[in-house]
Amino acid sequence: LNTSPEEQFLQYARNGDLSGIQRLLLSTKGQETKININCKGKSKSNLGWTPLHLACYFGHKSVVEELLEAGADVNLPNNIGDTPLHKAAFTGRKEVVMLLLRYDACATVINGTAQIPKDVTQNAEIRSMLEAAERTEERKLEEKLLEAASEGDLSTLTQLLSKKKPPDINCSDLLGNTPLHCAAYRDQKLCALKLLKSGANPDIKNKNGRSWTPRHSIINILTIYGLLWKSSRFFGWCSYWVILQDGLVLFVNITQEVYQCLFTLKCFDESVHHFRVSPKTDPEASRKAWLDALDEHSAYSTHYCSQEQESEEEEEGAMSLGELTDSLQAAETCQKRLVQEVTEFLSMLKSDGLSHKICALSVETTSTLNICLSLFSRQEGVRSLKFEQEVEKNKILSEALQTLATEHHELEQSVVKGSSPRSALSEDEFHDAVSDSDSELSLSGFETVASHSFDEEEEDSNDEGSVMLNSPYSSMMQEGHHGNKNEVQPNGMTDHRTSLPAPMFSRNDFSIWSILRNCIGMELSKITMPVIFNEPLSFLQRLTEYMEHTYLIHQANASTDSIERMKCVAAFAVSAVASQWERTGKPFNPLLGETYELLREDLGFRLISEQVSHHPPVSAFHTEGLNKDFVFHGSIYPKLKFWGKSVEAEPRGIITLELPKYNEAYTWTNPTCCVHNIIVGQLWIEQYGNVEVVNHRTGERCFLNFKPCGLFGKELHKVEGYILDKSKKKQCALYGKWTECLYVIDSPAFEAHKKGDKKGGEAKKGAKGCSDEQEEPPSPTSDTVNVIPGSQLLWRIAPRPANSAQMYNFTSFAMQLNELRNDMDGVIPCTDCRLRPDIRAMENGDIDLASEEKKRLEEKQRAARKNRSKSDEEWKTRWFQQGQNPHTSSQDWLFSGGYWDRAYSQLPDIY
Repeated sequence: LNTSPEEQFLQYARNGDLSGIQRLLLSTKGQETKININCKGKSKSNLGWTPLHLACYFGHKSVVEELLEAGADVNLPNNIGDTPLHKAAFTGRKEVVMLLLRYDACATVINGTAQIPKDVTQNAEIRSMLEAAERTEERKLEEKLLEAASEGDLSTLTQLLSKKKPPDINCSDLLGNTPLHCAAYRDQKLCALKLLKSGANPDIKNKNGRSWTPRHSIINILTIYGLLWKSSRFFGWCSYWVILQDGLVLFVNITQEVYQCLFTLKCFDESVHHFRVSPKTDPEASRKAWLDALDEHSAYSTHYCSQEQESEEEEEGAMSLGELTDSLQAAETCQKRLVQEVTEFLSMLKSDGLSHKICALSVETTSTLNICLSLFSRQEGVRSLKFEQEVEKNKILSEALQTLATEHHELEQSVVKGSSPRSALSEDEFHDAVSDSDSELSLSGFETVASHSFDEEEEDSNDEGSVMLNSPYSSMMQEGHHGNKNEVQPNGMTDHRTSLPAPMFSRNDFSIWSILRNCIGMELSKITMPVIFNEPLSFLQRLTEYMEHTYLIHQANASTDSIERMKCVAAFAVSAVASQWERTGKPFNPLLGETYELLREDLGFRLISEQVSHHPPVSAFHTEGLNKDFVFHGSIYPKLKFWGKSVEAEPRGIITLELPKYNEAYTWTNPTCCVHNIIVGQLWIEQYGNVEVVNHRTGERCFLNFKPCGLFGKELHKVEGYILDKSKKKQCALYGKWTECLYVIDSPAFEAHKKGDKKGGEAKKGAKGCSDEQEEPPSPTSDTVNVIPGSQLLWRIAPRPANSAQMYNFTSFAMQLNELRNDMDGVIPCTDCRLRPDIRAMENGDIDLASEEKKRLEEKQRAARKNRSKSDEEWKTRWFQQGQNPHTSSQDWLFSGGYWDRAYSQLPDIY
């Protein structure tokens, strides 16, 4: 088909054919008839569109740039008033929009629907660019207006003020001068009059505080009035009141008297008027003033009228070029908007009453807030002063403590006979292996956990009748057994180890002061600790030490009396903290998703625990009897604080023991634990606070008071309490020490003994003094509890093994927790604590490897958390779910089941 060059040009622009456009432009370059680069399409698909419109609409940046360089009109509208900038903004062509703006595309052109380019785009970035371009154009127009006013360019000034969207007539420059200031300072009287006539505000002040002050010449041209005599054909000379303003002469007849000093005024319509001034004043001066004023107004009127006439002619010519349909369409759109705004305005008037109330309330609120802010400002000044004083005090105290710590450390070093070789581990720089931000010190060695104990008869029977059993893991692997609800899984061993692979590393070469001196008042979970202060157990394994005294639960289950069951449960709660004594090492914080299992046929239970949360750190555990005779579960969330000389651990979380045989459930919380002499001296631990054990079926309660050390150390480690029935009547009393034993006795006998003991204590009072805090508490002996006659022993701690001091002060039960046998491979999941490399390295005595593994695990967990946050993936626990405790109605982590089926799949790679 034969098509014209212009149709080809439009087609190339539509398709983005840059080579075709360049070829057409070159082919007509030397000819007289060149191709019209602003040609408009005539077909249905491109009616009224120029090549630049098409290229901008379809986003052909290279074509757009070629057309602009060739001279295409960047602001030419199509048949509906859209410019190329409208089309590029509508289709979201960001790069094309930037290119058009670089070639001075106007961002304020209104199309046929009364929209500017920013109104048609849905792209926020493009809208921001167009708004910035609008502000730039407005500022350019304002600068032109200021320049025209300063230079006296009345034609440019009139043209700018006559635009459909004129610049702000009260705009200002850097000094705050408005166009009226500029015209007045430069004595541009015609421009000043034009600005005043166009609505300029004469009261605006610049940055120097000066408002517009007209010069004398401008004042003269503004207005003049007075008495003049006018000659007429019939009446002769008559007195008139004449006003000369804006090039016009107004006169009113006053009197018929005739005076001298006349002058003649010839108007533009060839009419001639004769005037003379009154001789009562200075006739010659008055006549000269009128003549000068007439000359000024004549010049202004002639210039102003000619400019207005030219401007009107230009506007009429411009309007004749537009199309009537476009104007009509724009007018209809404006009318619709006006109707909509009027409707909205009427609705606003209806709610005017409410607006007044809101306004009054806002004023009152603002006033109140101002008063509060004033008070806060004053208080902040006082706080700042006090804070500076406290900082200075703290600095002095820190220096004193550091000196004391250094002297104490040197003293200890001088009396140490021998120590293990120092590791390459740095004293000032170390890392924990569990945090994805900062390594955290969890409850660890300071939270309530259990220690292993048996009564003497049970120990004798076990020693006499022990039988070696085959490994349960090997039997499970050979038989392919995965467990079921009716069969008991053999997951424990009787030939447990009695020591660790390597003794503990000496801590004498390390000063904890270098770590904690800047941490006073901080939460302990934010403090980084070195590996040397750890012990080779995870906190999940420390929680497992609760079950060391499972025989107390079996005794409770065998008793038919609810009070007797409460005695056994109370003894179990007290014995759970016995392993804390001298256990000052910090267990490793569990990684998120870390698990631990323990199945002991000899003790009759199986346990599963999991780290269910990292911020805050929460560890959940679930234990059940192998004969389905009890369920023991809970979740621990410790809250720790460092107070300079001590660390206090406030336990969070409910401990629950269920006895299905009696349909009973017991709940309690652990006491507060405190570690003393953190800075200097020998570390020692005490438990204090109240523990309430509740039987939710019978309503019976046991109140236990773990007593603090006191001034004289007499109450050290003591535990006392009562068991009350449903009517709050005391049934019996409990007493003992959580580090040794627990007895039960009748309440009257216990209270009588307490009274006698109190009288004896008062008699000895004042014999010797003691400091506020016991620095070196007495070591527990085999029996330091004063046994009241008629008491019954509920529980006594078994002595620790002979090598306990070299094995982190572990009990026999604790030494067995991290034992890993070859036949466990393929049975325990990959998230089990026994497979954790840093704990294993420390147990083997390799401190450097343990530190490196902790760093690696820390970085790995941090990277895993970042990847989850980027992919919006939420962490989901595997074996526990958060829910409501059925007995206390508080939030708890409950076992979801399925673990003992051994169906492990999609476990996280945390090691």
